[in-house]
Amino acid sequence: MRKTFMALALLALAGCGGESPRDLRKVTTSDSKEEVAAGSSDPIAVSAPNAPKIAYVYEYGYRLSAAAIPQVQRKQADLCEKQGPQVCQILDMKQSGAEGDYASGSLSLAVAAPRARSFGTELGKIAGAAEGEQVSSGISGEDLSKQIVDTEARLRARTVLRDRLMEVLASRKGTVAELVEAERGVAKVNEEIDEAKSWLAEMQGRVDYSRINISYEAGTPSSGGFMGPIRGALGNVGTVLGAVIGFLILAAAVIVPLGLVGLGIRYGMSLYRRRTQPGEEA
Repeated sequence: MRKTFMALALLALAGCGGESPRDLRKVTTSDSKEEVAAGSSDPIAVSAPNAPKIAYVYEYGYRLSAAAIPQVQRKQADLCEKQGPQVCQILDMKQSGAEGDYASGSLSLAVAAPRARSFGTELGKIAGAAEGEQVSSGISGEDLSKQIVDTEARLRARTVLRDRLMEVLASRKGTVAELVEAERGVAKVNEEIDEAKSWLAEMQGRVDYSRINISYEAGTPSSGGFMGPIRGALGNVGTVLGAVIGFLILAAAVIVPLGLVGLGIRYGMSLYRRRTQPGEEA
């Protein structure tokens, strides 16, 4: 009994720094039947082995007039809120101030995975009603199946170890030092279990809720060909003139005070010479 106690305590303390999946398999393989027969105090859901766990991200880009961007963004956000928090949630919403014909904005949503694609179609209809144009779209996915399965295995292994340590503490067999080591082991194992549960919930949330990133921009890109550079140059005339005028203002702010100081020094020197010249002649 004492050897088993020390082995469990050392395993808990040595494993807290992180163990390899091979070590986890050694812990869980020999005890899997006992855990199923006796029942765990903290049951853990096991993912279906053949069901892929994909976290999808949808990207949509729309070009609209600068005045229409706030309206379309607000309508799409309202559509999300009408679905309820179980279906859609707003993660981020930004909008830049319009400068002439240019404006931009963004909207990030978390949508229940089964509804994500159809919800993207509804978002496109709102933009189309405002004479908007979809200029970009994309779908990307990250397979989290292995990470989820590995985290579940780690969670089961640490739960088995914690239950054994708790049995040792409940029996009160062993020296005071051994009991203290067991309590430290239980605390560290519980910390690892909480971290694994948090990480597992975060990954499962990414699978259950797809992310939809929407970007808005106003204005049209300059076309190529012979007239492209000319249009670009004409479009930059205002910027160039503004930069020149700004430079002149800064130059005047520096040169005018220095010029006044210079004139003052020159006038003072001329007065000094007028006063000293009659004395020298005498």
